[in-house]
Amino acid sequence: MRAQYPDFEGHVERDGVQLGYEVFGSGDRTILLLPTWTIIHSRFWKMQVPYLSRHFRVITYDGPGNGRSDRVTDPERYTPAAYAEDAVAVLAECGAASAVVVGLSLGAAYGSMLASGFPDRVAALVMVGPSIPLTPPSPERSIIESNFMAPLSKEAKGWERYNIAYWHHDYRGFTEFFFSQCFNERHSTKAIEDSVGWADGADAEILEAEALAPSVSVDAWKRVLGDIQCPVLVIHGTEDRISPVGRGIAAARLTDGELVAMEGSGHIPNVRDPVRVNRILKDFIDRIADKESVAL
Repeated sequence: MRAQYPDFEGHVERDGVQLGYEVFGSGDRTILLLPTWTIIHSRFWKMQVPYLSRHFRVITYDGPGNGRSDRVTDPERYTPAAYAEDAVAVLAECGAASAVVVGLSLGAAYGSMLASGFPDRVAALVMVGPSIPLTPPSPERSIIESNFMAPLSKEAKGWERYNIAYWHHDYRGFTEFFFSQCFNERHSTKAIEDSVGWADGADAEILEAEALAPSVSVDAWKRVLGDIQCPVLVIHGTEDRISPVGRGIAAARLTDGELVAMEGSGHIPNVRDPVRVNRILKDFIDRIADKESVAL
């Protein structure tokens, strides 16, 4: 059972892939809540939709590989540039000329690519826990690069499980570990259980395809962020085990954006501290509207 059901839902096809989207509420301002890593679908925004849709029109959609979108195993379909083009297609299908774009984790990378490549489509950008490699990974995650394509070790522990062979060996075991790291705050059992359940919509083959997508260099990301001209807000938990808070600090600096560091929060604060995050989003969007009114 959902707290709020969409006012409208449908699919749009781009590059031969059907993308499922949902629209909630109405209003002059459109908010586009982007997908993140395809391990979960758009329900991770479930605590933002009811609040934001009381004030704005809210659009969510599932990226390729999960939810109501087609399962895709072509790595090229999972590049940040491909995700940006997906977002443009969804906005066009919904009749939105532009939107305030909100992205979590990898979704922040997709939103950055969208704001840089399609500036007319993005009125403002919010990045939550951006997984953009502007600073090194945490010491615990540093093993990933050397271990990612290593042969299977059934005794793998911790971040050794971030490994293609292990995903195929014990996908559920990996998802349980991964989301325990995303939600490292106390009393996160429900959030972890929900996310592990949503991960059943994907599988190891899909995660492998996304992981093998052509990467973007650090220098290229810096250029992308430096090209963004719209207002930017970065929200980042200080205890983020997935993407260190230094990445959020760097993203805010490169975009001349605002930074809200959420003390004690992990990687997905919009789920663990939704009231605060929702108010931060609403305040930012209202301030953008006020500035636009003054400019007119």
